[in-house]
Amino acid sequence: MVRGKQGTPSKAGQRFSIKSYSTILNRTASALAMVVALGLAPLSVEAQSYRFTDVKVEGNQRIQSSTIVAYTGLERGQAIDGGELNDAYRAVFDSGLFETVELVPQGNTLVIKVVEFPTISRINFEGNRRLKDDALAEVIQSAPRRVFSAAQAEQDAANIAEVYRAQGRLASTVTPRIIRRSDNRVDLVFEIAEGDTIEVERISFVGNKAYSDRRLRRVLETKQANILRTFINKDTLIDDRLQFDRQVLRDFYLSRGYVDFRINGVNAEVTQERDAVFLVMDVTEGQKFEFGDISVSSEIADADPDEFQAELRLKPGIVYSPLAIENAITTLEQLAVRKGIDFLRVEPRVTRDDRNLRLNVDFALVRGPRIFVERIDIEGNTTTLDRVVRQQFNIVEGDPLNPREIRNSAERIRALGFFSNANVDTREGSTPNQVVVDVDVEEQPTGSLSLGGSYSVNSGIGVAIGISEANFLGRGQRVGLNISTAQDSEEYNVSFTEPKLLGRDLQFSLSGGLAETNSNFAEYDTSTLFFRPSLTFDTSDVTRLQLRYGWSQEEMQDRGTTSTGGSRVGSVISSEIAQGALNKSEIGLTYTYDSRRTGLNPVAGFLMEADFDYAGLGGDTEYLRAKSKIVAQRLVFNEEITLRATFETGALHWLGNEPSRTIDRFLLSPSVFRGFEPGGIGPRDQGGGFDDALGGNIYAVARFDAEFPLGLPEEVGLRGGLFYDVGNLWNLADSNAGASANVVGRDGSFRHVIGFSLLWTTGIGPLRFNFSRALVKEDFDQEQPFDLTLQARF
Repeated sequence: MVRGKQGTPSKAGQRFSIKSYSTILNRTASALAMVVALGLAPLSVEAQSYRFTDVKVEGNQRIQSSTIVAYTGLERGQAIDGGELNDAYRAVFDSGLFETVELVPQGNTLVIKVVEFPTISRINFEGNRRLKDDALAEVIQSAPRRVFSAAQAEQDAANIAEVYRAQGRLASTVTPRIIRRSDNRVDLVFEIAEGDTIEVERISFVGNKAYSDRRLRRVLETKQANILRTFINKDTLIDDRLQFDRQVLRDFYLSRGYVDFRINGVNAEVTQERDAVFLVMDVTEGQKFEFGDISVSSEIADADPDEFQAELRLKPGIVYSPLAIENAITTLEQLAVRKGIDFLRVEPRVTRDDRNLRLNVDFALVRGPRIFVERIDIEGNTTTLDRVVRQQFNIVEGDPLNPREIRNSAERIRALGFFSNANVDTREGSTPNQVVVDVDVEEQPTGSLSLGGSYSVNSGIGVAIGISEANFLGRGQRVGLNISTAQDSEEYNVSFTEPKLLGRDLQFSLSGGLAETNSNFAEYDTSTLFFRPSLTFDTSDVTRLQLRYGWSQEEMQDRGTTSTGGSRVGSVISSEIAQGALNKSEIGLTYTYDSRRTGLNPVAGFLMEADFDYAGLGGDTEYLRAKSKIVAQRLVFNEEITLRATFETGALHWLGNEPSRTIDRFLLSPSVFRGFEPGGIGPRDQGGGFDDALGGNIYAVARFDAEFPLGLPEEVGLRGGLFYDVGNLWNLADSNAGASANVVGRDGSFRHVIGFSLLWTTGIGPLRFNFSRALVKEDFDQEQPFDLTLQARF
């Protein structure tokens, strides 16, 4: 007789450790091997073979007898020896379906006695407070009404512990246990000791010279523990986050020219209380390199190196950056496509000039392998249409394969935000010179309901409600409904965006709605009904152009009397109100240049915007309006201080038969010129006991900011700032002001303001406190020495 068992049943209702259960299995199997070897030895001497004409199975409840017999591999009437009988036992035992197995020869009959593994009746979790049962049930494979497996239970316990470790609870333990029930059933219980989270008490660096510890801590996702950890919640020691921090720290140095940077090690020293760690990163910065000689060489007759080099934006003396190399390669390969040169590949060949700390780069134009794209297969998109994913590829079936373009396409697919996971791989096609591009995605919800709040000294408390769908009907289109209300304004807006009109890089947007204001800084209300379609497209890697049309109906509404109780008869505002609701039909364009889009210079950026509008395509008003804004920003002093300069200007040339109104002209808000109320500077009507801002046809503003740390922990989110603003608003040509003696400030004058800002990044949104003082102003200006703004979305 050959027998063996995988465990010993415990008493019903008694908890049984899975580890003990596994130990019994292992020990029993080892003992069984010895018993079988010793037991069969004499049999092989006395009888050389067995011959069974019948096979019986006993003890099986769920598994058919024919299946068990098939596991043995024995055939009736076949002569077998002791070793083959032992092999038959092992085959049944190793199936993992039975707790005990016995092979009993009874004359010409082989009796197979088995005890099946129990069935899981239910699964319970005990000791878990931080994670709910439903969340834990998603990470285990064991399930009720399935056959119990000790190995699977151990793996499930490890998976649960891993979930806790991902939350920083490194001391958590999970012990699986079973409770025997009747009818060969068991209850599986996971006993969980969650433990406490391990906080990062302090993060420090060794070997850094170019950048301070404080600057490097701002790069990391892991933060130091502080009193605001309830909101920040990033000061927990998590291994995955540390791995991410290693990569972002390396990217930080490489983008600044430190090509030899490396992280020697990361050491976590446990505090004496054993509830926190001191994190120390040992780094080697190396030297900072710049680009040296930039050249293009060609191994392809059709590719003129001079023509390709003319396309490069890289210049000697620029700080070396891998991103700049990638952008240059993309530029050259795109030029090759436009010239019809297939299979051209760009190989950057870098030589070091350690003496001058420069890297010379030669972009070699070489012929790549002749491989074509056979097809693009997309799987996993249950809602999103195939064409939405295909639009992210700049190649189609039959085009030459460009591995770089495949990688860029994968990044664009992930950037859509439609998928929780997106993998793009290539495999060999039907012939060796063809490949199939496999796109495997996992859908995720794309609709959202957003609630927002805002507060400012000017408009008071506001509430915003937004309903949006980023992937409408799986077409990649965005639709939204937004309602925002504040103490002095309300707006209802419906929007629609098609990012790939006609399958091209052409964004079409359409918005319409109603906006109403009843500002405390004006003696009248406004109502605007609007409709605005637009087209936006890139003209280069740093420039963008928007073409738009706008129709609106605007009206100024009388409140009856002024806030001081005076009459409006004869005032400029009353004559503008008398014009009633006027329709406006205008076309316009916005040209944007933004150097930050390329990311070539991580410490500096330049933005320029130019707006031009013409109203008069029908409607009641006609004018030409131009606005421009230039912003330059740079990080200095170990990248701790941000310097920013902003210049804005605008001009309105009125062409209509009717005079312009205040709502047609420019009114400067505190976001444009600080230190004054909305409309606080510029021409004003002070007749009849009231004081109305009239706006102006021309304005010019310059703002200078410096933001710096206050010496507090970076995790607190507090920074300070100094600012200086100078600006002017003037000109009332073509208005109802005429030569009225009550109007002041027609010719304007430049005002000068200095101030201090406190910037606080909180868990509920960014707060900005502005404290200002006007150095030069007019007596009729309306100052605002303090301004607070808050905007939060949650």
